[in-house]
Amino acid sequence: MALTDHPKAYGTAAVAFAFTAGILVTLGFKDFYPDLERRYQRKIRSAKGPLASAGAPNTGSAAVARRDSIFWGPPVQLEDHEANPDIHHDEIASEGIEACIGNTPLLKIKSLSEATGRTILAKAEFLNGAGNSPKDRVALNIIREAEAQRLLTPHRGDTIYEGTVGSTGISLATLARAKGYRAHICMPDDQSFEKSDLLHHLGATVERVPVAPITSPDHFVNLAKRRAIEHERRHNDGSKGFFANQFESKANWQAHFRSTGPEICHQTDGEVDAFVAGAGTGGTIAGVARYLKEEANLQNVKIVLADPQGSGLFNKIKYGVMYSATEREGTRRRQQVDSIVEGIGINRVTDNFEAGRDLVDDAVKVTDEQACRMARWLVEKDGIFVGSSSSVNCVAAVVAAMKLPAGSQVVTILCDSGTRHLSKFWKQIKELGLEEEEATDVFEALGISKKM
Repeated sequence: MALTDHPKAYGTAAVAFAFTAGILVTLGFKDFYPDLERRYQRKIRSAKGPLASAGAPNTGSAAVARRDSIFWGPPVQLEDHEANPDIHHDEIASEGIEACIGNTPLLKIKSLSEATGRTILAKAEFLNGAGNSPKDRVALNIIREAEAQRLLTPHRGDTIYEGTVGSTGISLATLARAKGYRAHICMPDDQSFEKSDLLHHLGATVERVPVAPITSPDHFVNLAKRRAIEHERRHNDGSKGFFANQFESKANWQAHFRSTGPEICHQTDGEVDAFVAGAGTGGTIAGVARYLKEEANLQNVKIVLADPQGSGLFNKIKYGVMYSATEREGTRRRQQVDSIVEGIGINRVTDNFEAGRDLVDDAVKVTDEQACRMARWLVEKDGIFVGSSSSVNCVAAVVAAMKLPAGSQVVTILCDSGTRHLSKFWKQIKELGLEEEEATDVFEALGISKKM
């Protein structure tokens, strides 16, 4: 019996077919509709002018309102969630200051990029929201690991002890207060007073001690370790002393392996020809190098150490030894050669640096004068005001860039703001007369050749 012999059944089948076709068309059209909507809104904005949406609230996504419709009634709010895929709309508020750590911008340094013919990008680590340096990542990871191992218990009176030239101490002091601990910082007395003053304001106990070699029990790191060991006997209140041990703790390089490296890879879409960084503890360069080369499998990326004068790491990378082949590392009692640079440069191989040393391809030695001139150049040309370690990184980034083909992409680190270096580094810049002159050629200013 034919379907046409039964009009009722035929009508039902036709309705079912139309309904199914409508669903299929709708599903196919839904992917095309957002593009039409974006074109429509661009047309409206261009007709009204560039300030048409300037007063609209920022909700984290591109939100636009459709006109009234006889079918839909009130205006429908449309949101383009592709505008910022990194924003999680279900996270309305975050828990504590630690939420401000990480996801720092990667910015193009225009003057250096134009001068070299290579793109030089800088990770703005001074925008980490706790201690305003890459050490925020390290300090947070060290505390979390200690808590997981029950070496620290919040609000028991526990104290975190650390030997640091400043930045790690500032990060630890900030996070210690936020997470229910105290901080006791030992630092050499040749560091800028801005750092120790800030530590005091953050509620930390600060010991500025005479500069001493690492073999001395009075070296600032060894003193911090001893203070942590003595804590229970001195306080006798049930609280514990914890030595953060940033130079040797694997929580240091792992923090950069888990966050800094992945962020750089994401922000560059994996297009990194060289990564340039200095080494104090060595955690940043080791962690990022391991991520880029091993996890992201960027086998062609060059890892370049930026090393200030007086540090032995340049020789270690270039020639395999700190001083000479007849001397065993760590036994010399000579103090480090004076350098105005703070935060990077060391005369021993830490466990953190060792974690990525085999991945470091090259090293660049940077003088104090070059660091000073680069800092001034960045202020004059790009409005970037940074400290000494960031300047060393940028000098080395220029040198590394010129060894790569034109159009290559180099990434480096801007560690902290110049406001922490006013009494020492920026005072030296003023004394050199660099604030009275304006350089016009970065290669001439740094005394390096364009041909590498």
